Amino acid sequence: MRAFIFPGQGSQSVGMGKALADASVHAREVFQEVDDALGQSLSRLMAEGPADELTLTENAQPAIMANAIATLRVLEREGGLRLAEKCDYVAGHSLGEYTALCAAGALDLATTARLLRTRGLAMQEAVPVGEGAMAALLGCDLELARVIAGAAVDAILAEGGAELICTVANDNDLSQVVISGHRAAIERAVPLAKELGAKRAVLLPVSAPFHCPLMQPAAEVMENALLGADLRAPFVSVFCNVDAAAIASPGMIRVALVQQVTGMVRWRESVLAMTAAGVTEFVEFGGKVLGPMVKRIAPDVTVTGVVSMDDIEALSRTL
Repeated sequence: MRAFIFPGQGSQSVGMGKALADASVHAREVFQEVDDALGQSLSRLMAEGPADELTLTENAQPAIMANAIATLRVLEREGGLRLAEKCDYVAGHSLGEYTALCAAGALDLATTARLLRTRGLAMQEAVPVGEGAMAALLGCDLELARVIAGAAVDAILAEGGAELICTVANDNDLSQVVISGHRAAIERAVPLAKELGAKRAVLLPVSAPFHCPLMQPAAEVMENALLGADLRAPFVSVFCNVDAAAIASPGMIRVALVQQVTGMVRWRESVLAMTAAGVTEFVEFGGKVLGPMVKRIAPDVTVTGVVSMDDIEALSRTL
């Protein structure tokens, strides 16, 4: 069995998609449709930068989606393949879940782009700049990450400070967990992490504390946006981040996407659930970020990253 997977924020880079667009009219069609949906030349920003503008959440999220969908579209159109016939499940990391839903026909491309623009803006505006932060805990599993997060909050309370939020945002794999919350709590957690057994902790260069309760205003925005979106049953089931379970009902997908804004990305559990369901092959479109995580979680599976035309042609020969 095979799963197609799609990366999340952080996988953007200036130049993304340019070589693919130069080589394929089908990729250019994807980028043009996204540009038209957003009313801006996002494809030019992707190709030429500047990097700081591309990294803005409102731009990075639709850009990463467009790049991944373009890669898939080229495979389907030039390879004469259909996703529904070549994979059994789809999944994506955070915003990648929207890409997965688009790939599986639950959302059309223009709607996906607009939803991700709305999501990016809402997440950016949910918390004033400087009040939130995120940190990656390396050499750390979920259980230890929760201990570290709790210790940071307790330390601040013991000093007479207010109770702040510090919680697990992404359970990526067995050795990489991301925490999110108030900046003061995250900054307290960083030195505590090594004391409590993590290999190291690194503050992430993000503009907001994603996937934590501070994102509740953004969740409310997305609830309204998704109510008005044309969401259909996907061709194949999607493993959602918040439950690490396969769902196909439009109603359940809407609920999961709203919960995802404030909830933990259960990527490790999702990969384990997919392998338990029989998946032995993972194909990542538009990046090579999730593949190493998948291999650390499930060493026996096959992982393929698809970014370039050479990657697409190689995959087409094996499918």
